[in-house]
Amino acid sequence: MVAILTGDIKNSSAHKTAKWLPQLKEALGKYGNEPKAWEIYRGDSFQLETPSENALEAAVYIKASIKQTRDMDVRIAIGLGEKTYDAQKITESNGPAFVFSGECFENLKKQTMALKSASEDFDTSMNLMLQLASLSMNSWLPATARVVKTALEHPKVSQNELASILGKSQSTISEALIRAGFDEVQKMIQFYQSQLTQL
Repeated sequence: MVAILTGDIKNSSAHKTAKWLPQLKEALGKYGNEPKAWEIYRGDSFQLETPSENALEAAVYIKASIKQTRDMDVRIAIGLGEKTYDAQKITESNGPAFVFSGECFENLKKQTMALKSASEDFDTSMNLMLQLASLSMNSWLPATARVVKTALEHPKVSQNELASILGKSQSTISEALIRAGFDEVQKMIQFYQSQLTQL
């Protein structure tokens, strides 16, 4: 089973491409190589393949990367399933994971993050959690997003070490992570990973 993330950048036309495109490429590059694992197409749309256990963290990481620019956000649909055709370019590969991801993306509407698999029960509980998590994630300010992104890049470090990486005080880092709902987001990612065995 693989995860296919299909996404696009919200408000991309209101910002210079040079501002957000390098951040998107860097975030996608963390999870594999272009064009086998990821591609950017139609200017501000992208697709990424990742092991299913990494999918939700990858989605949160991409969101934190893009939200470092004020008034920008990303919509991401995660499809979980098989890959039945493996091409040199991800946009030419196929299988249920790709179909689920595309269908989920078409149905995002006001949501910024959702997932779809072959299990309706799994999807219902996880999508409810994603909607609740989005209440805080959608309002991350650039400074908060930067702290979240750095925390995800260095999962083993303490708040003091994060503070020195970012050149901030430990109390500033602590407040940013609380504002971001970072503990709760991490618990959601862990819950998602623990529930994958159902699929």
